Amino acid sequence: MKTATGRMPCPALIPTVARRTGRAGCGSMLGVLMMIGAVMTGSLAQGETAKPGHSERMAGERMAGKNECHLVDGEAGIVTHVIDGDTLVLDNTLEVRLVGMQAPKLPLGRPGFVAWPLSSEAKAKLETLALGNAAQLRYGGTRRDRYNRALAHVTILPEDGEPIWIQQAMLAEGLARVYSFADNRQCVGALLNVEREARNSGLGLWRDPYYAIRPAADPALATRHDVYDLVEGSVISVGERGPIAYLDFGRDWSTDFTAVLTTEAITAFAEAGIAVETLRGQRVRLRGWIERHGGPSMRVTHPEQLELLDQW
Repeated sequence: MKTATGRMPCPALIPTVARRTGRAGCGSMLGVLMMIGAVMTGSLAQGETAKPGHSERMAGERMAGKNECHLVDGEAGIVTHVIDGDTLVLDNTLEVRLVGMQAPKLPLGRPGFVAWPLSSEAKAKLETLALGNAAQLRYGGTRRDRYNRALAHVTILPEDGEPIWIQQAMLAEGLARVYSFADNRQCVGALLNVEREARNSGLGLWRDPYYAIRPAADPALATRHDVYDLVEGSVISVGERGPIAYLDFGRDWSTDFTAVLTTEAITAFAEAGIAVETLRGQRVRLRGWIERHGGPSMRVTHPEQLELLDQW
């Protein structure tokens, strides 16, 4: 529908961003929002590293999930506060957890919590990118966590310059790792490509031994309870007990590393075209929290936690 001036009316979101940024004009803001979508899907030049393709094939790695990146627009506002390297606050008081990535953690008042290496650097980088700038939230899964934080991909709209996909920018600097959930799996493939580039270049946290990829046979895994780790190894056997599947990386489950797949994970793997039993003999990389059930273990709830290695 056209207005009396013959122009198409602006979508409701555009005047909101225009007021807060001082930018005027429906056409210019619509162009900015179209650019946001392009950044998310990796079609802009600055997003080339986020596109599944050459770098992924050269690395010989393939994510087990579907590699989709479908997002819808959410709230917009000005970033007024940065809590840590993956959490910020908008001027409408909405606290936003940057979904799809995890930055090194700060104590944030938690008794006995020791700051992870580079946690202050990650917070400082997010402040540089976001603080005082307009932000557009985009959603690809569950929108709120138990703390009522928004779980969103965030694009920053600087006064001068191109839109910045925050998740991509933090991963590209080596100041975050890819971190997904069963109910928030969009764009993981694109983000893994960015993480891989930073890791191969030894940027940021990838220079620190704390974040090294651990061999599944590493005895030190037994000491890393409640630590988020990346673990690589060959699956020796695949077992099932009721609705649960186990990927064994050694002969003794009481001491060796094991991945535990939930019923939901088994179903999701099947939907992605992977039967869990075919993982036997495969070399894989897993990411998740280290637990202790006999030997060290990791709970796998969705395929994006697993990368198949040596695929080409």
